[in-house]
Amino acid sequence: MGLIGRLALAGLVLAGALGSVRAQETLVLGLQESGTVQWEIAAIRAAGLDEKHGVALDIRPLADSRAGQIALQSGAVDVILSDFVWVSVQRGAGTMVTMVPHSLAVGGLVVPAGSAIAGVEDLAGRTIGVAGGPADKSWVVLQAHYASVTGERLAEAASARFGAPPLVNELLGSGGVDAGLNFWHWNARAKAAGMVEVLSVAEMFAALGVAEPPPLLGWTFTEATADARGEALRRFLDASFEAKALLSADDTAWEGLAGMMGAADDPALFAQLREDYRAGIVRGYDPADTQAAEQAFALLARHGGSEVVADQQALAPGTFWGGYRK
Repeated sequence: MGLIGRLALAGLVLAGALGSVRAQETLVLGLQESGTVQWEIAAIRAAGLDEKHGVALDIRPLADSRAGQIALQSGAVDVILSDFVWVSVQRGAGTMVTMVPHSLAVGGLVVPAGSAIAGVEDLAGRTIGVAGGPADKSWVVLQAHYASVTGERLAEAASARFGAPPLVNELLGSGGVDAGLNFWHWNARAKAAGMVEVLSVAEMFAALGVAEPPPLLGWTFTEATADARGEALRRFLDASFEAKALLSADDTAWEGLAGMMGAADDPALFAQLREDYRAGIVRGYDPADTQAAEQAFALLARHGGSEVVADQQALAPGTFWGGYRK
């Protein structure tokens, strides 16, 4: 090949490389530094799914969900994880955010091994540790389920001790409470330590007429970002759903995750966390299929009131983004 040919070939290679760079999209994700969402991000990167789908992920660590909401509203990040109730309430207040589901409503009521509590009807006269505060969604659902079974108010029949998730597990293990209502990953730790899940939040919803678990958390972004960065979002969501499929079915996708899961030296805990994580994986997404979320929102509005859903009675249109389907 002559000099001109070699120069031409080099030019084509360089153009191709530059084209690849231009084709790659970048998204800034604001994520809780210790959150379980980091497991999916690690899986995306380990499998090269970010490169495969042409999206670069700039992860900004956040202290908690509130910090994420502030970061999103200020424009400091493109995407956060938030729950569908917050998104709906924001839309009702004129802040146009929207979401694509990331995980289902999971978690549940856990008791020590050998406990006499076998169902919600056994909670009368007991003390329940509740992660979060009185407006926690799982607590609202548990109260609604208790009322449907017994015809009584759980807040009057039992005592509630509200606190951070680690405190609830500590109280449960020490006998400071009779039952614990906690987030799924803390419940997984309790179960690995010998505790028993009496009733899941999904089962509570089902008993109340919400047959399918609603998508509690979702990738959340503003409509302005969706309009301006729609292609980047779709590429990221493709990578996210592909990682979910791997984590759901392929044990090798979990290799290297035990450390960040806090289970490096505990195979039983690792297995329990993996099993419970898989129970909350969203398998697909059709923006027209919002029935479970609509039913769950109406239930929370009816039983939780303004402390949970502000002045809304129904899920706001556009809560789930119509620009993507999987």
